[in-house]
Amino acid sequence: MLTLRLDGARMRDIPTFYDEINRVFMAGEDWTLGPSLDALDDMLRGGYGALHGAGEAKVIWQDHAIAAEALGLETTRAQLLAKLEDPRFDRDAAQRKLDRLEADGGPIYFDTVLEIFGEHPHIDLVLAGEPTVL
Repeated sequence: MLTLRLDGARMRDIPTFYDEINRVFMAGEDWTLGPSLDALDDMLRGGYGALHGAGEAKVIWQDHAIAAEALGLETTRAQLLAKLEDPRFDRDAAQRKLDRLEADGGPIYFDTVLEIFGEHPHIDLVLAGEPTVL
């Protein structure tokens, strides 16, 4: 089984989350994922990158609490507000998500990322706390 390690301490916002995803999953590729949940979902299917042909994989997410904070309420709000200003996105969908975020406090971006990982049963996501010394 392939084992990969994400370092939540490297994640300060959505762009640095994707920097870490690319560092871990796209090493050796001549292209990288952009900041897109759809692209993350496609990559986790295993069509390219480290998961291509790997079958089952374990992803250990060190310092996930740091990532959860970085991809939390303020980051999610800013992302949704930016979508409201960008004509490429569905404004109504973004507004509904923003309204829910303001009313219920979620889901935050981190929650959505966990949901996407959870949709891929061939990936065992392990949320870990303290950094591992290699």
